[in-house]
Amino acid sequence: MSDLSSSSGTRRHFLKGATALAGGVLATPFLNRRAFAQPVELTMLAWYGHAEPDVVAAFEAEHNVKFKPKYYTGGDNMLGLIAQSPPGTFDVILSDAEYVQQLNAAGYIEELDPADYPFGEYFPEFQQFPGHWQDGKLFSVLTRFGFLGVAYNTDAITEKEASTYNVYWSEKLTGKVGHFDWHLPNLGQISLLQGNASPYDIDEDAWEAVQEKMMTLRPQIGGFFDYGGTFSSLQSGQMLAMAGIGDWITGTLERNGAKVRSVIPEEGGLQWTESFSIGKGSAKADLAKKWIQYITSAQGQVKSATMAAYPALIPNKAGWELLSKEDPAEAKRQGMLLDDPSNAVEMIRQGRIKYRQLPFQQSLEDWNDFWSDYKGA
Repeated sequence: MSDLSSSSGTRRHFLKGATALAGGVLATPFLNRRAFAQPVELTMLAWYGHAEPDVVAAFEAEHNVKFKPKYYTGGDNMLGLIAQSPPGTFDVILSDAEYVQQLNAAGYIEELDPADYPFGEYFPEFQQFPGHWQDGKLFSVLTRFGFLGVAYNTDAITEKEASTYNVYWSEKLTGKVGHFDWHLPNLGQISLLQGNASPYDIDEDAWEAVQEKMMTLRPQIGGFFDYGGTFSSLQSGQMLAMAGIGDWITGTLERNGAKVRSVIPEEGGLQWTESFSIGKGSAKADLAKKWIQYITSAQGQVKSATMAAYPALIPNKAGWELLSKEDPAEAKRQGMLLDDPSNAVEMIRQGRIKYRQLPFQQSLEDWNDFWSDYKGA
């Protein structure tokens, strides 16, 4: 066959196929039009991982949405990013629970309708979570939480040794203790060690004692780390213990074979809590609401619990049930089995866990200033 006839045959084949395709499209003019439309961009301000495909892909496909994330580390950083941005910049905002009141006071988030969200499926402890409501009005929906304790290298430290914050002062850990670089979890842990039942609601004498105790730890410290640095320093063994974190980091490493773990020590642990709000002035508030509805549904909760970036506990009881069916090993590892008398919710009910909060009797600046002094000491 000549080049000319070959070219002609190819062209006829193409035109025949194109005609058939066009006929099919014309015969079903309303089928899958959304699939051909340009995705709607939804902006998200969040900790790393929340807008990654393992969490959002199903929602994006169903609603023809494409998330545009802006990631931060720490609540102070989050507040700064919002303050520097025009209203409406962020459609959905993920925040740590202790910052919701500040977001609300500054007018950064919209009021929400409680009837839109599955609070009936939530454990009672999470249906009226402190700070998320004001004067009976809802401003943020709790989506996930976790516990902070002692994170340690299982080759270097036993679980028994790690079951007290005093392990940070162990001679064999000199220069091998790291800090996740955020004052609230680290100072909260030392406050628990000092015997403060409400670690963030302490008077000036107790605050002075926390600072003094903290300063005695400084010679043990090998570094202050951001999210990525915390991961890599624990994984490599550069740090053998890490203060201020928990399973949200060690769980990811452990799932990938690293010899690290977290334990809630005898002095108790702290709870970090994350929730979603709709940004003030969002032009896509309806889509933002659908996102929060999805991530708080049982299926969305499983995505949240097993998020690749960092795992978490979830407040939706139906989510626990679904997780135990879809990933029983992870449900067991994280303590989300309903028939387990020592599960995560029971730990809260037993008083072993305290909510991480903003300081009550000092200003946030007081704690931040001390943290800066401590790092520079």
